[in-house]
Amino acid sequence: MKNQQFIIIGLVLAILIGIMAVFVASGDPDGLESSALVVQGQKLLFGDTPEDAEIHEEEEGRFSYESPFPDYTMGEEGGTAGEALVIVLGTIIALILALAIGKIALAKKS
Repeated sequence: MKNQQFIIIGLVLAILIGIMAVFVASGDPDGLESSALVVQGQKLLFGDTPEDAEIHEEEEGRFSYESPFPDYTMGEEGGTAGEALVIVLGTIIALILALAIGKIALAKKS
């Protein structure tokens, strides 16, 4: 019973923090994303996008992946409520995956 309470309280706190983050998050790329853009030549280290930047969409031989919820949004029509919903869904999915991996690890250990 104690573990269930811990998981429920942790899940509620994670969802609340995630929803609050929607309202204070920056639209600018984070450090890792920004560094990748510099390396790809799509962004200068200091300043705006270079004029001769090649933006690689989908080229043959390149890995391509489209996130189900890019930038934690459900598109323009979703708005802030859509962002909060995506964070709630992501938190629940991450919890389910962590619990599943934990059960598999315990089953193999026994």
